[in-house]
Amino acid sequence: MQEKIRALRERTEAEIGKTDTGRALYELKMRFQAELKTVMSGMRELPKEERPAFGKLVNELKESIERQFEERAAVVRKKELEAKYAAERIDVTMPGRKFRPGALHPVTIVRNQLIDIFSGMGFKVYEGPEVETDYYNFTALNTPEDHPARDMQDTFYLAEKLLLRTQTSAGQIRVMEKEKPPIKILSPGRVFRSDDDATHSPMFHQMEGLVVDRGITLCDLQGMLAEFARRMFDSSTKVRLRPSYFPFTEPSVEVDLSCAECGGKGCRLCKGTGWIEVLGAGMVNRRVLENCGIDPDEYTGFAFGMGIERIAMLKYGINNIRALFENDVRFLEQFR
Repeated sequence: MQEKIRALRERTEAEIGKTDTGRALYELKMRFQAELKTVMSGMRELPKEERPAFGKLVNELKESIERQFEERAAVVRKKELEAKYAAERIDVTMPGRKFRPGALHPVTIVRNQLIDIFSGMGFKVYEGPEVETDYYNFTALNTPEDHPARDMQDTFYLAEKLLLRTQTSAGQIRVMEKEKPPIKILSPGRVFRSDDDATHSPMFHQMEGLVVDRGITLCDLQGMLAEFARRMFDSSTKVRLRPSYFPFTEPSVEVDLSCAECGGKGCRLCKGTGWIEVLGAGMVNRRVLENCGIDPDEYTGFAFGMGIERIAMLKYGINNIRALFENDVRFLEQFR
């Protein structure tokens, strides 16, 4: 037993001298205490007359090693503080680091502007879930089962009836199910489609608007969009509606704005037409209202949807949508 005590002392003292971090010293102390406890457990095997001498040796070992731990801990703490101070040393004679102020992303800028414009017209903001069911994204919006938008190559499906929403119109259905007219909401958010080129991205941002009340007509839609165009682009911007088709609106229209670059005279940006297509809209289809429990004979409404990236590209003259997602600091600094 005395040999075990001597071996434990020599080994521990040697390791204490080599330990140079507080963490390592703590772990060594825990090991020593565990080994000492094991040695002490052998006391019961000694004859009674030898136990007092053995206990004295153990106490001397414990006191000696504890004292060495404290002395080494003081040395280690001092070295660690010196290393910390050296690492945090500041040369006050050096010039200061230049502060580079950040800027909002152009998509965020345009999103905030859109919300400000339509909030001023009485719209409330509603943000629906990005993971939607087939019912809210397609069926309730009067999209037929054989519509191309339901195909796997256009929609990101997570399960048979679960998908990443392709339009924020799904949020309009959720609102119409819970609220009674009058309804006036704006639904911004991210949407996902299997599309990727200079003007399209698999993930982009949309802003949908919905108004449902008694006596709502297409003239109300045109007047509201005219106000939006004047405030977003220029007071001289004009609005043009062209017949189109969407399953959730009837009649449906494509909305063009007079080209801000040439003032409607025709240029490279508008491809010589003087007009630029910016969004789709129309009167809410009777079936959509019925699906939400709203009487289409009593209430009518209009809906519109625009891509926020497209508005940003037109507003700031950006010719490639990828520039909005590359996070190039040189590009983003232009919107400071």
